[in-house]
Amino acid sequence: MLARIFPDRFVPVLLATILAASLLPVRGAAVPIAGGLSTAAIVFLFFLNGVRLPRDEVLHGILGWKLQGSTLAFCFGGMALLGLAAQAATAPLLPATLALGFLFLGILPSTVQSATAASSLAGGNVAASVVAAALLNLSGVALSPLLFALLAGSAGEIHGQAVLRIVSILLLPFVAGQLVQPWLRPWVLAHRGLATFMDRAAIAIAVYVAFSAAVVAGIWGLLDAREIGVVLAAVAVLLALSFGGAWALGGWLKLARSDRITLLFAGAQKSIAVGAPLAATLFPPAIAGMVLVPILVYHMAQLILSAWIAPVLRAEKV
Repeated sequence: MLARIFPDRFVPVLLATILAASLLPVRGAAVPIAGGLSTAAIVFLFFLNGVRLPRDEVLHGILGWKLQGSTLAFCFGGMALLGLAAQAATAPLLPATLALGFLFLGILPSTVQSATAASSLAGGNVAASVVAAALLNLSGVALSPLLFALLAGSAGEIHGQAVLRIVSILLLPFVAGQLVQPWLRPWVLAHRGLATFMDRAAIAIAVYVAFSAAVVAGIWGLLDAREIGVVLAAVAVLLALSFGGAWALGGWLKLARSDRITLLFAGAQKSIAVGAPLAATLFPPAIAGMVLVPILVYHMAQLILSAWIAPVLRAEKV
């Protein structure tokens, strides 16, 4: 029963993390220690991503320019515009930093594991899904902060210190992981369970620290039932437009059905694995927690939606 409600085990982990941060937030002298631990976890996460994402598959996938190009355009173009529209629509109804979270959601890259798993379950092009996930995440390390700065205006202005943090905490560890990939990737692939655990533990730490600061700053006092309802409704609309838009784009481009399925999941899903560290890098902790709310809700909802529609797509193919 639990597996039907939460098809990805990480969903209840994220829910438990938010609950823990709400009940036992980091306070006082523990804040700088937790901040240092969060930064170390983010550095490790992007190093691990650098080790894991295969360069040879990325280079090979570039040849499939129609699918990969449309996936990049939808993920960073179409979804960024949807996020900008959602921010504009919710701005009169929500605190400014919370509405900004919808734009932040829109500029993030796709998930890696869950988009590929959903594509496989639906009968999609698995090899192309792996390549798309790699390309989107490689591009997202540099492209997501730039897109956010471009679209957010003064609210998203990235100063020199933030640029330095992005380079030192996100980009350099990722590049280091790519450099040592020939030696470490076999070990990571041989210990997938451990690597996944470390991956998700790092994300949970980043979410816990960011959300703790938001709780201490009074996030639950700032949000009433109406505002929470607005967030849920906006995420539902975004899910319908993103998944529907990606599927329609694949049809308009006359992609093969398997490629169309790949575009659907790679284009419409968004990554908390990049979102949490990027928010912690760009914003002060109290603001980061508020900005993360839309992507946390969207991430959980997309996993549940993907698990429901993937078997339907496979059945239709048969």
